[in-house]
Amino acid sequence: MTQSGAVFLGPTTVQIELPACGDEALPGVAWGSIDAFPTPAYWAYQVIARRVGGAPARHRLGQTLAEEVAACLLGGHGIPASVGIAAFRRLQSLDMLDSAPSEEELLHQLTVPLVVNGRPVKYRFARQKAKYLDAALKRLSAESPPTECGRALRDWLVELPGIGFKTASWVARNWLDADDVAILDIHILRAGALGGFFDRSLTVERDYHELEAQFIRFSRAIGVRPSELDAVIWFEMMSSPATVTQLLGGRRGGDASARASSRRRSHDRGTDPHQARLIE
Repeated sequence: MTQSGAVFLGPTTVQIELPACGDEALPGVAWGSIDAFPTPAYWAYQVIARRVGGAPARHRLGQTLAEEVAACLLGGHGIPASVGIAAFRRLQSLDMLDSAPSEEELLHQLTVPLVVNGRPVKYRFARQKAKYLDAALKRLSAESPPTECGRALRDWLVELPGIGFKTASWVARNWLDADDVAILDIHILRAGALGGFFDRSLTVERDYHELEAQFIRFSRAIGVRPSELDAVIWFEMMSSPATVTQLLGGRRGGDASARASSRRRSHDRGTDPHQARLIE
């Protein structure tokens, strides 16, 4: 038996067939219902629906590797995505990311308030990020990092000050469209805990490589690219904080409750749960 979901493309309807709810995607991990957030079937459908709809995720933020490193380094923990992007766009517009600005010049630009959604916003950690960015730009101007695969680039990047596995993987995924790394931020970790495809005894601080391997195995088990799945999970989990909090609070209501949560999420966001959404 199988289960199916539909993607509506104007007058055309495309059916997506997936294994039955009770079948296992991985040992001990059932596919679950296609419309029950956040089951393996739900994630597979979301990725495939975006493919069918002709809306592949756009990963790259910069025009050069130096710009990509800057964009990812200026974002991350404690910095809202909109603020990190605004800081990156400012430095990019001033042609500071493919030249050799001093740490003081970078710091000055990061301390001037940014305009985000029409409001002035202060960029956090300006001094620290200016120092890290200065070191990264200097090394990138002096060396040619390996780009034959995502992991090689990631391992080169983690040698830079202020760049850990998550940020380095983010750069490698974006720049190379790499499927051999994973960006294990809080949204991906929560999805893995809820979906049962991460070992809960592991921590990202100690066990990044093993959790990354588990994420890649899960992606392949449900037939999607890790780079696509990473982007879709991040978007969906980030967009649904109330539902995620409810699920992490110990609710054990099963697929029916999860489907109800999925419908509430779609209603609140003004979307159809069977219509592919685009990643901006």
